[in-house]
Amino acid sequence: MDHTKGLDPQRLAMTTAERVRTTARHILEDCIATDLSAEVAVARLAVETDMRAPELADVALDMRASAVEQRGWLEDIAVLLSGKADAFDSLRSTAASVCHDRLRGETGEMTIRRLAGGFDEAVAISPAASVQLSSLGDEEKLSAATAEIVSWLERQHFTGADKTILDIGSGIGRFECALHARAKHIVGIDISPRMVAVARRRCAGLGNVEFRRTSGLDLGEFVDAGFDGVLAVDSFPYLVLAGVAERHFIEVARVLRPGGMVAILNYSYRMSPAADSSDIRHLARICAMDVLIDGEMPFRRWDGTAFLIRRTGGT
Repeated sequence: MDHTKGLDPQRLAMTTAERVRTTARHILEDCIATDLSAEVAVARLAVETDMRAPELADVALDMRASAVEQRGWLEDIAVLLSGKADAFDSLRSTAASVCHDRLRGETGEMTIRRLAGGFDEAVAISPAASVQLSSLGDEEKLSAATAEIVSWLERQHFTGADKTILDIGSGIGRFECALHARAKHIVGIDISPRMVAVARRRCAGLGNVEFRRTSGLDLGEFVDAGFDGVLAVDSFPYLVLAGVAERHFIEVARVLRPGGMVAILNYSYRMSPAADSSDIRHLARICAMDVLIDGEMPFRRWDGTAFLIRRTGGT
């Protein structure tokens, strides 16, 4: 039944506008509850609403009366949004370049090819936003978010001057730039030729870093037990989408040395932490691996969920 039938058009428009504003408020409230940065909140607003930047700034400012302790945070959001409509539109265009749905009748190979094209488009719009929307397209913000993740990796003893690391979905090479002095050798792989080209330019001169374009279907080009660590930042959600996540996880176990670790930061975009945790634990069991960190959210500058899994047989 259409409950809008017979309503005054102006009243209906007001009802719709208020519903959209309520959605924006809920997004901000969720970010407050999980202590996320203003940049993460702006990225979520860009993806999850269709409101214009000035309107969203007004929503943030209107919330100050009921969220006094977060007044400064809300004002930061308003500053990020106010007078920056072009940057906000660019952020939305970057996000829209990559479709996060599996199309009807699409095979895994077809999905990966489509995703590669989408990433090519995204990096052409904004290299920084193409790998992390909460950077808002700003290189300094991307560097700060990358440093936060690198610091977490160091605390987990993932890095080391004697370690060889594989980075699945290396994008524009931000982790290679940040980790090259903390590792013996890093191999970055990605399905997007444009991203690989950008990464090679950004990391030119780093002798212990290399990039390869990959099929995205498996890790067949790498030998058994060739890496001490495997890093996958925001890449497994696309493997899940293409239906090749389980294959990749098994391949990760194969290419890891005993005692080596894989850091999966975001397993899927299904919005179900319980399902992600269940999948990770199932895959770890069949691959004889130990789950060390199970679905934590340790970052403030990015809303990624962290899993750390170790191959048994080492220290």
